[in-house]
Amino acid sequence: MGESERYISKRPRGITLGDDNNALIALVGINALMFICFGIIKGIYLLTGSNEMVFQYEILRWAILPAKLDYLSVKPWTVVSYMFIHTGLITALVNLLWLWAFGRILQLMAGNKIIIPLYLYGGLAGAIFFVGASYLFPVLRNQIEYATLMGANAAIIAIAIAVTFIVPKFKLFPMINGGIPLWVLTAIFLVITFVSSSSNLANVFAYTGGALIGYIFMYFYQRGRNMGLWMIELYEWFTQLFEPGKKKNKEAARKAVFYKTGGRKPYVKQPVVTQEKIDGILDKINQLGYHNLTEEEKSILRKASEEEF
Repeated sequence: MGESERYISKRPRGITLGDDNNALIALVGINALMFICFGIIKGIYLLTGSNEMVFQYEILRWAILPAKLDYLSVKPWTVVSYMFIHTGLITALVNLLWLWAFGRILQLMAGNKIIIPLYLYGGLAGAIFFVGASYLFPVLRNQIEYATLMGANAAIIAIAIAVTFIVPKFKLFPMINGGIPLWVLTAIFLVITFVSSSSNLANVFAYTGGALIGYIFMYFYQRGRNMGLWMIELYEWFTQLFEPGKKKNKEAARKAVFYKTGGRKPYVKQPVVTQEKIDGILDKINQLGYHNLTEEEKSILRKASEEEF
């Protein structure tokens, strides 16, 4: 057990349901909200005597991804919007459950901030593979006029592959014969997803794209290259435009936690390990993952674990 796991087990202070910066809750919430909104609109259409085809033509087609580039050029936003759209209740519930299951483990193992970038990368890769396959293969090119893609499947597959790549033996349901390894759950998820889409070859290619980007993302992430860092920095820059004092307050809090400045020069490090330092480091693990700690912070965790702090 590593230093981070040892302390997380002693102090269960991860991202919680009510935290404002919970990326997983945000993703689940957006998907649920979109399902409810489109469900209400669809219900209104049906109650007013219109059939489902009218709803799909007048409303739904503006949010889901078309395979044909001519149509995509008119509504380019569907490259992103499609990955949040579900129209079937069972499909929506199942996808949200899978998103929660894999997203929660990723949140614990690699931090909170990479979840949304990984979700978006998975969805974008799925869109690229979907459109590309529709033009590349003659059997799909014959259907390109009406082929569309919607749902979070490709994005969820990216998250599932990413977290399984870093902790394949993570145990779930420990009460069942010592636990079920994560890779088994992932295999079940992939089989169900691909088999249920086997009649739609273009969707299979989209899900393959999501799986590939999940592997690539985490491969580089473990080697210190965060492909989603630019998204995180862009978001933080944007939020600071509306909260200009936020960055200063955060920096002041960091100095107060890690350094004692009274009567000394600023930034003179103290060798004493305090609970405040441990709390600050664990907060950083929750947000960015253990791999993003500095050597000093890792050293503090090692020292604290030896002292049974």
